[in-house]
Amino acid sequence: MDFRISVDTGGTFTDVVVVDAHGEMHIGKALTTAGRAFDAIREALEQIAPDIGLTVAQLLAQASQFAYGTTRATNAIVEGKTARTAFFTTRGFPDILLMREGGKLGPFRHQPFPPPYVPRYLTFEITERVDSDGEIFLPLDEASIVEAIDGCRSHGVEAVGVCLLWSTVNPAHEIRVGELLDEHLDVSVTLSHLLNPVIREYRRASSTVIDASLKPLMQRFLGDLDDDLRAAGFAGNLLVSTSFGGSWPTAEMIDRPIYSVGSGPSMAPVAGLECGRAELPTDTPDLLVCDTGGTTFDVGLISSGQIHYTADTWLGERWTGHITGTKAVDVRSIGAGGGSIVSVDSGGLMHVGPDSAGAEPGPACYGMGGADPTITDAAVLLGYLDPDGFLGGRLHLDVAAARRAFEGVAARLGKTVEEAAQGAMVIATQNVVSAIREITIAQGIDPRELAIVAGGGASGLNVVQMARELGCRQVLLPRTAGALSASGALQADLISEFSVSRFAETRALDRDAVNAALASAKDRADGFVESLQALAPRDVRLEASVDARYPGQVWELETPLPATRLRDDDDVRALVASFHDIHERVFAVKEPGQYVECLIWRVRATAELDKPRIVPLASAEGDAQPLRHRNVIFARHGAEDTPVYAGELLPVDTQIAGPAVVLEPTTTLVIDPGAVVRVSEHGTYIIDAGPGEATPQPIEAAVQRA
Repeated sequence: MDFRISVDTGGTFTDVVVVDAHGEMHIGKALTTAGRAFDAIREALEQIAPDIGLTVAQLLAQASQFAYGTTRATNAIVEGKTARTAFFTTRGFPDILLMREGGKLGPFRHQPFPPPYVPRYLTFEITERVDSDGEIFLPLDEASIVEAIDGCRSHGVEAVGVCLLWSTVNPAHEIRVGELLDEHLDVSVTLSHLLNPVIREYRRASSTVIDASLKPLMQRFLGDLDDDLRAAGFAGNLLVSTSFGGSWPTAEMIDRPIYSVGSGPSMAPVAGLECGRAELPTDTPDLLVCDTGGTTFDVGLISSGQIHYTADTWLGERWTGHITGTKAVDVRSIGAGGGSIVSVDSGGLMHVGPDSAGAEPGPACYGMGGADPTITDAAVLLGYLDPDGFLGGRLHLDVAAARRAFEGVAARLGKTVEEAAQGAMVIATQNVVSAIREITIAQGIDPRELAIVAGGGASGLNVVQMARELGCRQVLLPRTAGALSASGALQADLISEFSVSRFAETRALDRDAVNAALASAKDRADGFVESLQALAPRDVRLEASVDARYPGQVWELETPLPATRLRDDDDVRALVASFHDIHERVFAVKEPGQYVECLIWRVRATAELDKPRIVPLASAEGDAQPLRHRNVIFARHGAEDTPVYAGELLPVDTQIAGPAVVLEPTTTLVIDPGAVVRVSEHGTYIIDAGPGEATPQPIEAAVQRA
């Protein structure tokens, strides 16, 4: 039988999804290993293989595709574990990475000025200058390149990012620098005009050095993964998830590893879109996709069936972090996962995150040496998690250890342990609600008009409370929620985008010059598609667009083109009309009759692969009878005698009114009083969150009842 496997390696858990030729999915979950990624993957596969009647080796041998997403690149940047990288720039501009773009989160907030991504002593100035028209203003001095190479050698540099002024218009000097680096220094090199040919120097330089710094790391990491998979019996195609919401062959990712940053979280909206289309009466749903893992809470938007993208992905805090400058699925992350650590500051205020207990040692209740209180420990104390049913019974939760972890927090607050745990859960909920409001209301989107797709191992703990805070009535929690990003990788196509910088005004547009730029981008897109023929895509499409703006504007809007070349004046008029419409949709205003400035011409290649179909749920042999009852403490309701159900025993169309707890092998769904859940034909839990108008009860009474 043909199997397809997808993996998402997170900061705490490694999620594995296996789908067979009939569309049946099997999910495994293991704690992420700090060493080789395959150790955790093997452990998760060992959970799945016996259910299929195979060994891990047999399962891998019969798998045609292995899709892999990881946070390794993001973690390496945050932890400062990337390669020692040098920055080559035009003489006179050594502070591009230091000055950034400016901006501040608040007018009265003091922010320390952060160091640049590449330190000044590894920044080398190259004597040359190209002007904005592409003319050589100052010839390239190759002696300055040799001097920079000698400096790199003496400092033990492992990678070099090259970003020269106006190389997007004329890359001749940048190309020559790359040639000399290849001749004289055995290091990884990234040239900005090939990676990210945008006009903003900081974004182009930042993406260039980030990409260069990741090349040695990701080459080793993906190489080790490939070796381990082949040694274990896998002989199929290894694909790597990208931040663009698609997948690439490993060679492509090694060449442009910056697209592995955020690659795991980018898959959650892909899975959320498929779930929404299957469960809602429309192919163009409006969705809020939330993925709550052990380390972070990730949220993305889908409007009218279209996933939101952004070029403003910051590693760290906005303005003070480092920007990737490349297009990616717009996913916002905050440190509010199940492993987020609960603390109390000197003023007596409780905080949740951003620090996480991770996988090692993990939350205190895991019994692996962790002592810090976490949201997972709070969920155990509140009765949300079943100590004997966590991860399908594979990990027993130590309730006493969770209580000991929270005793210090409770003492500092002058509260009981249960009160402290409930306060932590409320703060965690408010943290994610604030993040969601930033991505919705701040963009003119009313969250009350969205359905929530909840994913991640910790997604079901507070999703009802989160929905009520936002005013969202409907929540979808698929059976694959515990591995939402991993299941999304199975739905992803092979996608890449290629761009060329060419300034043009629509009032006097040089179609020949523009078509030459589009042809250059299309040639690279065709080469990408050609490299995928071994994967036998079922369909291939090329889509063109341009980054355009009104005269005098600072930022551009991506505007689709009718074809990969401008055939006549009608195509130019269509471009302008499309831009006006997009501008009105984004900014609620347009300027009919105004000409448009065009900067970056893009061609996007999409190779569609066969995807597993979402099959109806097999008839459950059980009924909607609870396994047991236990006291659970709910926000605004206190403790309730709550039935606990096994999800795999619930037949289609089962309807359960809260309070209730539903156990799945990789997640737990908590249904607050007043909410109702129904099992769909695909096994998705469709939740009506209800109005949430219950009368608050004192926590002291709740603790006594518990």
